[in-house]
Amino acid sequence: MTTAPLRKDAARNWERIVAVARELVDEGTPLQLNDIARRAGMGVGTVYRHFPTAEALLETVATPSLEALAGHGERALADDDPGRALAGFLARTIEAQVTDASLSTVTAAPTDALPRTTELKRTIRSVGRELLARARAADVVRADLTSDDLVPLMCGIAYAANVHGEPAVRVETARRYLAALLEGLYVG
Repeated sequence: MTTAPLRKDAARNWERIVAVARELVDEGTPLQLNDIARRAGMGVGTVYRHFPTAEALLETVATPSLEALAGHGERALADDDPGRALAGFLARTIEAQVTDASLSTVTAAPTDALPRTTELKRTIRSVGRELLARARAADVVRADLTSDDLVPLMCGIAYAANVHGEPAVRVETARRYLAALLEGLYVG
């Protein structure tokens, strides 16, 4: 099913709503559609026509990061070096988590408001499983490491970097934490 393109004014409203939501997410402010309407300078009905729930709006805000992660993962699968491919994917995942405040909530949600979010999360998980399986098969990571272990480990690193890293160096802090973790994961 294809959807008709938005009228120019509707497209501008959609973009304004998403931009305001991005600002709020980056500030750490929970999304409330009434507040977004006020900040965007438009009626509440306009916001609700585009985004029936705050979850749908949050997922829309997270979509560019999810798409970038999925794309990076697909490219990592083409890397001939399974260890490097896994490490690169994990590094990109950590960087996204510490630079995009929308990702933690969206990726941790048990259900999704938008089918595109479900598709992207499924792709990212599948790529992660395949990269880990390739690394295990090449005997470059611990045999007892499972894909179910990766999510909490990556979340832990992102959380630690966000709590203990100054905003200007969070990505650097996360990379350092990931490097220490990877040394413990790799064989040899």
